[in-house]
Amino acid sequence: MAAPRKYPDELRERATRMAVELRADPATKQGAIARVAEQLGMHPETLRNWVRQAEVDGGVRPGTTTAEAERIAKLEQENRELRRANHILRTSAAFFAAELDRPTSR
Repeated sequence: MAAPRKYPDELRERATRMAVELRADPATKQGAIARVAEQLGMHPETLRNWVRQAEVDGGVRPGTTTAEAERIAKLEQENRELRRANHILRTSAAFFAAELDRPTSR
């Protein structure tokens, strides 16, 4: 289960949009993230990470998109579950094979 978010999604989208728009204009590019973060009462590094991820998702910057990261996480979870199931099956097969090899005393 993911940790609760400190900032609502609406604020995140608004802040990211504002910072990207200000960074597009060469006159306001310098310090745009810090100004927006100060206006909205958040840490500049938080907003900088959001802007980076938005650029990756938009194809402007190379990296793993949000959709790809979710897909990778799901595949890793499925992989863990399958490994666990295989371990259980191997262990139970070995147990029952050992039971069949034991001599019966009747």
